[in-house]
Amino acid sequence: MAGLDKNTPHPTEIKLHQKSREMELSFADGSNFRLSFEFLRVHSPSAEVRGHGPGQETLQTGKRNVDIKAIEPVGNYAIQPFFSDEHDTGIYSWDLLYKLGTNKDELWADYLARLEAAGSSRDIDSTTLPPKTGGSCGKH
Repeated sequence: MAGLDKNTPHPTEIKLHQKSREMELSFADGSNFRLSFEFLRVHSPSAEVRGHGPGQETLQTGKRNVDIKAIEPVGNYAIQPFFSDEHDTGIYSWDLLYKLGTNKDELWADYLARLEAAGSSRDIDSTTLPPKTGGSCGKH
């Protein structure tokens, strides 16, 4: 997989905390991160979220209550989470998880700013809203 850095510490432990909806990651260098399932979901490395190049990202909305149903190892370099919204195409390398952990505050602030600028919400998934119906036709 491209972008794997041999200097990135490997996780020594990965725990899912279902009640708090957080993944806890401990790395060989002593770093420990707790990343919310929502944070992981909106920062998925999948093409569905990131697109195929700069400027093709898709803002993820309505993911506040997303859960991770399971995770599976991918070789010796990554995990693949299975989210409750049926998203399961993101492969999270150790490099990506470490980067997400070390840059969590900045990445989260940027995500919230993009949500606000788009007039979107963490609570409502705009892609699953029912279609708007037309106004009254005046005959009834």
